[in-house]
Amino acid sequence: MRLVDGRLVTQVHQGAQGWSTPRALDIGADQLQADGENSPKLAFGPGGVAVISYTQALSKPFTGAIRLLRSSDGGANFAPPITVHQDRQEITHRFEAMAFDARGRLHLVWIDKRDLELARKAGRPYEGAALYRSYSDDGGASFAPELKLTDASCECCRIALAPAADGGLAALWRHVFAGSVRDHGFARLDGEAREPQRATMDGWVLKGCPHHGPGLAAAADGGWHAVWFGQRDGLAAVRYGQLASDGSPRGKVMVLPDAAAEHAAIAAQGERLAIVWRAFDGKSMLWRAWLSTDQGRSFDLRTLGRSSGDTDHPRVLAGHQATHAAAHAAGQGAGQGRMLALWNTVDQGVQLVDLFE
Repeated sequence: MRLVDGRLVTQVHQGAQGWSTPRALDIGADQLQADGENSPKLAFGPGGVAVISYTQALSKPFTGAIRLLRSSDGGANFAPPITVHQDRQEITHRFEAMAFDARGRLHLVWIDKRDLELARKAGRPYEGAALYRSYSDDGGASFAPELKLTDASCECCRIALAPAADGGLAALWRHVFAGSVRDHGFARLDGEAREPQRATMDGWVLKGCPHHGPGLAAAADGGWHAVWFGQRDGLAAVRYGQLASDGSPRGKVMVLPDAAAEHAAIAAQGERLAIVWRAFDGKSMLWRAWLSTDQGRSFDLRTLGRSSGDTDHPRVLAGHQATHAAAHAAGQGAGQGRMLALWNTVDQGVQLVDLFE
């Protein structure tokens, strides 16, 4: 799935035959809003369900609604889009993240400014935005009323969602801590609601949004792998670190071996760990990966590709996500542990690499 000339289109990779002809999806009169890290999302659920989320642009600047397309036949046909949230104010509902958990429940989390609007009307200070969430127990056909996850989120950074080894789901996002410190917060989306856990300790004071969200993946030992951009001790860089099961930081934080790295993504499967990113070398954009077969204790650096045109942020898939992608590519299922990297480029189209073949 990608944007082509402002339209939302789907394609299937057919192995040696390459990508199928793009098929435009019917979103009625909706105008897509896709800027920075706010792009449409695709997820596969049980029973042949496929869902696509996107932000519908509203008439006022920086306002939107979170919309969802649902297919019950693996993406062959989609029902008309629905709005995920009950709040219909013409305000910010943007930068949604979407994922199924192991139980088949579909979760959506997004940046929401309804509390900021209330604070403005009351003359109260309010820094950043809020995160709201909803879920669906019927594969996206309907949604529970939304609930606030937290106040004081950053305004325009993507939210990372990752399935836990125990079947639940967790979120990682850029949070505005006291004193305008823009580090990251962590929370589980299942079970009892708790205060978000501070997950990174860069201490980056910033009076604005860097438009650069984190990545999150479950570790085999019950903790988490995380990748994020931040400034620590005067050094702005993309960093990798590990979190405990509750999201608190643990162990050594490592700077990626590329000073130009940006918009990194991360995935894990057993002992394998993959971080992918793009980096401008002064002439063209590089597509790079840092790969580990020992849960992040050591890494190998690879350059996966190069593009001289416009490019999207790279993605990496593992587990059931990679299985779905590989099944489309090969016409059959994929083995456990397969990890795929994807990169959308103007000059070369969508590139797909099996990272550990």
